[in-house]
Amino acid sequence: MDGLDDIRLSFSASSLWVLKFVLASLMFGVALELSPRDFARVARAPKSVLVGLFGQFLLLPAATFLLVQIVRPPASVALGMFLVASCPGGNISNLIVHLAGGNTALSVGMTAVSGAAATFLTPLNFAFWAGLDSEASALLTKVAIEPMGILFSVAFLLGLPMVLGMWVGTRFPRVRAHARRPLRIVCGLVFFGLVTSTVVTNVEHLTVALLPAFLLVIAHNALALSTAYGVGRIFSLPPADLRAVCVEVGIQNSGLALGIIFSVFGGLGGMAMIALLWGIWHIVAGSLLALFWSRRPLVARPA
Repeated sequence: MDGLDDIRLSFSASSLWVLKFVLASLMFGVALELSPRDFARVARAPKSVLVGLFGQFLLLPAATFLLVQIVRPPASVALGMFLVASCPGGNISNLIVHLAGGNTALSVGMTAVSGAAATFLTPLNFAFWAGLDSEASALLTKVAIEPMGILFSVAFLLGLPMVLGMWVGTRFPRVRAHARRPLRIVCGLVFFGLVTSTVVTNVEHLTVALLPAFLLVIAHNALALSTAYGVGRIFSLPPADLRAVCVEVGIQNSGLALGIIFSVFGGLGGMAMIALLWGIWHIVAGSLLALFWSRRPLVARPA
């Protein structure tokens, strides 16, 4: 993976605006299904959500830092790992939780709370953990990133669409009922097309490091899933809640990371490669996990 720190993946200005619009629209579509009742439900039974958020925003970034210290990837790859680990759950997490037989209501509640918290926690987490790694921190200084740029990107791609989507969904229930599914399908297809075209356009940069980066993404995703499962077992979460927490932490919003990378970091090679591969692999891993769990009935743990 040598040389990735000096590579900038090609991504046109028009494609960047399309990517931002698609990511914001996906978050808007997710938020259509959210309401203040979801936050109220969390407040009434906060244990599982708090455990999930603990795994999402503290344990996963910390475990990622340890993995980086063991593997010692190029600095831009490490930055990509830190950024993905700092993002909230992905847009398809609710669906995968449902297919896995997990607590879908808990998944929705975690989506609501983590999405709101990520507006501030994602930039803070990324800056903190990247700053602890000497090589990653040196590359950040070299590319002269303005920290507020990440905050504004997260607010535009996540915070604002979430607030607007919740307002529209609550105010206009018919729009919510008719728009959410088509919006997800259309935006999902466009996003997949953008990812595919980016890979094809930059294939000469990606091929040399594709296999080791892909193996690293698989290991990173496995670390996310196992960390969430472990913390859920430690806190004795009910089986359905355990499945939801595991998926929410293991399915990261790599699309948000990709939007930040191309708008703030100029398509920095290692970062973009990690986010692109995460966007592909976590769907595969989540689907396989859902298939595995869907064939196993929920069994309450003994008191």
